[in-house]
Amino acid sequence: MKIKAAVIRQSGLPQPYAQSRPLSIEEVDLDPPGPRELLVQVKAAGLCHSDLSTINGDRPRQTPMVLGHEAAGVVAEVGSGVTDLVPGDHVVMVFAPSCGQCMPCQEGFPARCENGQKANGAGTLMGGHIRLHQNGQPVYHHTGVSAFAEYCVVNRGSVVKVDDALPFDEAAVFGCAVLTGVGAALNTANVFAGARVAVVGLGGVGLNALLGAQVAGANRIVAIDIHDDKLELAKSLGATDVVNAKDPDAIAKVKTITDG
Repeated sequence: MKIKAAVIRQSGLPQPYAQSRPLSIEEVDLDPPGPRELLVQVKAAGLCHSDLSTINGDRPRQTPMVLGHEAAGVVAEVGSGVTDLVPGDHVVMVFAPSCGQCMPCQEGFPARCENGQKANGAGTLMGGHIRLHQNGQPVYHHTGVSAFAEYCVVNRGSVVKVDDALPFDEAAVFGCAVLTGVGAALNTANVFAGARVAVVGLGGVGLNALLGAQVAGANRIVAIDIHDDKLELAKSLGATDVVNAKDPDAIAKVKTITDG
């Protein structure tokens, strides 16, 4: 099928991007889903810093590539071997696909899937497949998703079914910002009940780290940013204290709030 998608052909173009135009909306060919794959109609997609890292060259990827990984949509078609999803199901895309068979997957760490990481590094779907083409040439997949498009073909290990009542724009951020921020608090920092926490930077990931600290039962949560409007938002989301990072006494204030 023919779809419109945002294609990057060269990383590291000079800013401002409004002039250098690193992304272009182009018509590309999308193959039908193969075994263990799905065709998903993209309903919402967020612009994440990981997309910017590919655009500015901090995270080099194969080009041409269709970007986008933080997204939600509706299953339009299922390939052979997919028995637990049907057309019409609402799904959130996952930037770390999991095969369910390698050692990390079997140990309960699907985000560390060896086959998924290999596919992401190669710009393919799981198993090395490329379903995007243009003029007979391959167009690579971004983290197995490529959601800056009308439709995408993804591996079954790249989606999670969600409740139909969840709005698509909210569901999309669960694909990256929520799991990254909440995961940072719960799994990386191991925030515990009664802990004193400082969250530096209140973007999508930082705000979700704040929420993760709340879930863990942190006693004091200090939100830190240079923008007062974000500090106010953090307070509305449960921050007990806020500090503007432009304040020359910011470090001392955080230490005072948290008793050192």
